[in-house]
Amino acid sequence: MVERNLFFDTATLYYRAFYAVPEKIVAPDGTPSGAVRGFLEMVTNIVKDFPPNELVFAWDDDWRPQWRVDLIPSYKLHRVDEAAVEGESLEVIPDLLSPQIGAIAAILDAVGFARVGQVGHEADDVLGALVHRSGTNCDVVTGDRDLFQLVDDRAGIRVVSITKGVKNLEVVTDSYLLERYGVTGKQYADFSMLRGDPSDGLPGVKGIGEKTAAKLISQYQDLPGLLAAAADMDSDIPKAVRTNLLASNSYIKAASKVVRVKTSAKLPKSLQVPTVVKDPTFLGDLVTDWGIERQMGRLLKVLNIGNLVS
Repeated sequence: MVERNLFFDTATLYYRAFYAVPEKIVAPDGTPSGAVRGFLEMVTNIVKDFPPNELVFAWDDDWRPQWRVDLIPSYKLHRVDEAAVEGESLEVIPDLLSPQIGAIAAILDAVGFARVGQVGHEADDVLGALVHRSGTNCDVVTGDRDLFQLVDDRAGIRVVSITKGVKNLEVVTDSYLLERYGVTGKQYADFSMLRGDPSDGLPGVKGIGEKTAAKLISQYQDLPGLLAAAADMDSDIPKAVRTNLLASNSYIKAASKVVRVKTSAKLPKSLQVPTVVKDPTFLGDLVTDWGIERQMGRLLKVLNIGNLVS
């Protein structure tokens, strides 16, 4: 059996868990704990289906890097907390979720899982670096379409999409992307920046929707090929599309850097699944405080990690 690496886009899991699990699910002290419980259950179910060699939880130490904002000021602007101090870029996070995010981080660290984030890099960039370093046989778990750009059938790199829930996971391959969007993983970033993405504050190119973007990228292979054709007055690009492409040159140059994941994030040397719990005392306290004995026990058992909590 081919060994595969499993990399989690952590935020997409705990947000999904938060909204999927009722608020009445609480810790022994009455604190809402649905996101913590749901997160652990989701991870357990996924690692059962995708047994990992390396296992990493990518973390958003910098969810809206300034260098991306400098290139496209509207980038993720709608998600910025309006009450933030001027000069800061704080993300709007539900009040009941914030303490649970801290608990999830503490739990992952106490077990000894690799949890990787870096200033100047979003979790997407960390995942890009992980895939780049691994080279082959990676599964990236996310609910973010942006990461479809990592898909590469020849290298065995897939995205495991949780958008339809953990019971309805979709394994995204080049074949999947061609059928659904008309582009491959390597073409997805170019397709995305042309089409635009309101959820990330990317306007796209005027007059170019999803179908037109897919047709253009499919015909000209990539963005440089498309732009070269747009600059060639003898090419068969429709006049309106040519005009809009040439008028959007500044946006396209900026978006090309913003949309593509970076691969330069620093990574730990070891990303293997731990064989024993790193800090069993601290983990035991967290398990008791959050009332997650069953969920934590199942996760450690399925990964064959020693020092099971009682």
